Amino acid sequence: MTSSIPFVLAQAAPAAAGAQGGNPILTFLPIIVLFGVFYFLMIRPQMKRQKELRTMLSALAKGDEVVTNGGIAGRIDEVGETFISVEIATNVVVKVQKGSVSQVLPKGSLKSV
Repeated sequence: MTSSIPFVLAQAAPAAAGAQGGNPILTFLPIIVLFGVFYFLMIRPQMKRQKELRTMLSALAKGDEVVTNGGIAGRIDEVGETFISVEIATNVVVKVQKGSVSQVLPKGSLKSV
């Protein structure tokens, strides 16, 4: 009975060695597909949002009504290279970075608040 065990193992060894000779492209195919899914579902939309944000920040002008990341709403009084002055109340002006602007409001939005 013990003599049949080495015979079975000897038959299984060549079959296992033959299985390793597969196509290397099929080995990496799941990784390639996963990267493609990540690109189209995560990376590409994030790049689109960043492009829209850069466009919005470069188009800021005096008189635009904006909301900052901190929730401060006001009208742009002065636009600099990296900072903008936002008037949040009559004769109250704060200076914030351009990057802290989260959205530009439609004209007249602050009057309704």
